[in-house]
Amino acid sequence: MQHASDYRTPDDYAGQNVIVVGSGNSAVQIAAELADVADEVVLAIRSPVKFVPQRPLGRDMHFWFTVTGLDAAPIGHLLKTAPTVPVFDTGRYRAGRAAGKPGVRPMFTALDGGEAIWPDGTRSRVDAVLLATGYTPHLPYLAGLGALTDTGRPRHRRGLSTTHPGLGYLGLEWQRSLSSASLRGVGRDAHHLVRRLTRGHSS
Repeated sequence: MQHASDYRTPDDYAGQNVIVVGSGNSAVQIAAELADVADEVVLAIRSPVKFVPQRPLGRDMHFWFTVTGLDAAPIGHLLKTAPTVPVFDTGRYRAGRAAGKPGVRPMFTALDGGEAIWPDGTRSRVDAVLLATGYTPHLPYLAGLGALTDTGRPRHRRGLSTTHPGLGYLGLEWQRSLSSASLRGVGRDAHHLVRRLTRGHSS
């Protein structure tokens, strides 16, 4: 069993039966790549895959995020739960799913040796399981300081620690905006964080 962060090339799974766990962009993209070389690929999901066009009106979704201001809108602190990002699709992924490449099944209930057990009781051989289930902060060096929640997430407001003055974070999902956890947004958040820290503000 591996995380998607360890995935490098579909050729590593040629001829294998592979389960990809997840319903987001990474899971769907990896499963689609694997479907070209693996013997069988199943996308195991807990919630339905939601597709949106990658290029509405002939321009990429990231273009529209930028020109509408949604990309930079500092609304992250207003969200109690980060919204699920749909799968951006040029048509390839929906076509592959319709053709059963990859197949899609509800999340398996157990792994038994070299087999996956599915909710309907059936079993299938599995050679590899890839977890495309997202990322969480890994900050063990802050454990015990009160800087983290019980689930290990930073206690912060727009990247600034709410427990330790002078401590800041970057790259957190929805830290300030939709793009906070991306290369597009981390620089903008860094400028905000430096301004706040040098002014001595905590929010």
